[in-house]
Amino acid sequence: MKKALAKKAAPVKKAAPAKKVVPAKKVFPVKKVVPAKKAAPAKVVAAAPVVVVPAPAPAKKVVKKPEPPKRPVIVKGPSEDGITSSKDFDLKFLFAQREALQTERIKLVGQANRLESEANAMIADAEMGDVKFDDEGGEGDTMVVEREQDLVLSAAARQTVEEIDASLARMKTGEYGYSVVSVLPIPKERLRAIPWATELVTERAGGLGRR
Repeated sequence: MKKALAKKAAPVKKAAPAKKVVPAKKVFPVKKVVPAKKAAPAKVVAAAPVVVVPAPAPAKKVVKKPEPPKRPVIVKGPSEDGITSSKDFDLKFLFAQREALQTERIKLVGQANRLESEANAMIADAEMGDVKFDDEGGEGDTMVVEREQDLVLSAAARQTVEEIDASLARMKTGEYGYSVVSVLPIPKERLRAIPWATELVTERAGGLGRR
C-alpha cells in the first residue's frame, strides 16, 4: 500500500479557545498641572500692648464732721463818749470799767519803767566797778538774779498794759466784756476784779485762753 495509507492520519489538535478581547480603556488626555502659586508670607503684626486698667478704688465714706455751734451775736446798744453799750453791759458799768482800766494802766506803766530803770542801774554799777565779781560768787550773783527778776516783772507789766489797751478798744466797738473764745458774756464780778479779762473762768481753766 501506498505510504500515504501507511501513515495514519495525524490527530487533529483541538483549537485553543479564543482569548476574550478586553476592550481597550479610553485614555484621556493628561491635564497639565499648573503649580500652585506660592502664598506670600503672612506679615507678622505686632500685638497691641495690653493696657491693664486698675480697678477703681472703693469710694471712701465721707464722714461729715458736726458743724460747730453758731457763735452768739452781740446785741449792741447806744454809744456815748467813745463807748458802745451792749445788751449785757450798759453805759454806766462800762464807764466805771474804763476808769478802772485807765487807773491800772497808769500804775503798770510806772511799775514797768521803774523796774527797767533799776535793772539798767545795776548794769551801770557793774561797769563802774562798784560791784565785785569774785570766783566764789556773792554780791555779783545776787545782782544778776535781781536784775533778771526786774526785767521779767517789767515785761509782765507791759504785757498787761497791752491787754488793757485792747480792752479799751473793745469798749469803742461794743465788744467789751464778751469772751474772745465763745463770745459769751463774762460775769461782771470777774470783770470788776480783772477789768482786762477776755475769757470765762472755765475757758481759762481748760487752757483755752490767756486770762
